Amino acid sequence: MLILTTVLTTGALTLSACGSRDDDSGDDKGGSSGGKKTTVVIGVDAPITGDLSALGLGIRNSAELATKIANKQDLVPGFQFKIQALDDQAQPTIGQQNATKFIGNKDVLGVVGPLNSNVSQSMQKPFNDAKLTQVSPANTGTELTQGDNWKSGDKKRPFASFFRTATTDQIQGSFAAKYLHDTAKINKVYLIDDQKTYGAGLAASFKDTFTKLGGKIVGADHINPDDRDFNSVVAKVKKTGAKAVYYGGEYPAAGPLSQQLKDSGAKIPLMGGDGIYAADFIKLNKKAQGDLATSVGAPVEQLDSAKKFISDYDAAGYKDGYEAYGGGTYDAAWSIIEAVKKVAADNDGKLPSDARAKVLEAMSTVKFSGVTGDISFDEYGDTTNTMMTAYQVEGGKWVPRKSEVYKP
Repeated sequence: MLILTTVLTTGALTLSACGSRDDDSGDDKGGSSGGKKTTVVIGVDAPITGDLSALGLGIRNSAELATKIANKQDLVPGFQFKIQALDDQAQPTIGQQNATKFIGNKDVLGVVGPLNSNVSQSMQKPFNDAKLTQVSPANTGTELTQGDNWKSGDKKRPFASFFRTATTDQIQGSFAAKYLHDTAKINKVYLIDDQKTYGAGLAASFKDTFTKLGGKIVGADHINPDDRDFNSVVAKVKKTGAKAVYYGGEYPAAGPLSQQLKDSGAKIPLMGGDGIYAADFIKLNKKAQGDLATSVGAPVEQLDSAKKFISDYDAAGYKDGYEAYGGGTYDAAWSIIEAVKKVAADNDGKLPSDARAKVLEAMSTVKFSGVTGDISFDEYGDTTNTMMTAYQVEGGKWVPRKSEVYKP
């Protein structure tokens, strides 16, 4: 089932150090408890404006939907869930400011987001110091959960407060390399990244696996993700005889890069990670046909576990799509709700004075059937679901080509 329906013992609720009392009004009425409810806020940090807003709005909407459904189902009797959404504009400095705002709101017991791994790096320590749970549906930087020395096998979790429903760059980049080499039968690739945490990590993972498989990196370059004229790097690509470009970065630059590549006469695909798996990549690129991307999880449209999410999202009337991270965002928000449910159940239906610490403690035991499949976290805070999917642009849309549970 998408939603767990374990019923907690109800009783009179008192105002605690975290969580406030709120009138139960509007569409999200609780079931059996009635009267005033304890409000729990789930923070949402994402780029709600700017070039990456298509993904950010999908994150915000999907997290909000999770709270609405939890309230409608009266999942935690006597509790009302709400979101506080803040725009980080994909900027680490703004993300850090947002982290401070979430920490300052005593009703916030968990935060969903952000989209960008470099933004997350600015938020992790403040959240950890505050014992405030963070669950990202999109951060794939391996070092976020396994430390800077993970490549040497010395894995150490830097911050106990950080979890994610997305898998890592180590897995995603490796999966992309294997797909391009073994399935697409391409053995000469030009490697480009945008020098950001996400893009550089993805490119490094791709290179490591691709060369181990016998593929050849015929050239490598870095670009400024704010640029839109890539003709100089395109000229370099053409000289190498590359059969594909692998790009570590996001769709605002990837779209123009791909189109300029084709405009130059180089009839080769561009491949990237989940940062380019967005409808806007195709909007920015009139010649996207044949381009490739990987994304975490299986296509939600093909999952029985996601049917209710899709139906509920459509019924909610959001004008923006849930995009690549909608299902994972819903699961991220739901995991926080599940942790709150456990804390309340262990405390006679109330929140203890150290609610944030207790919610964080409960996160390690969270396990449920979610939109994207079975949700749980390993000792590093990583999702145990390593399903990956390769997509290709065909007829103006992303079409899934191959899904598998992948382990490098």
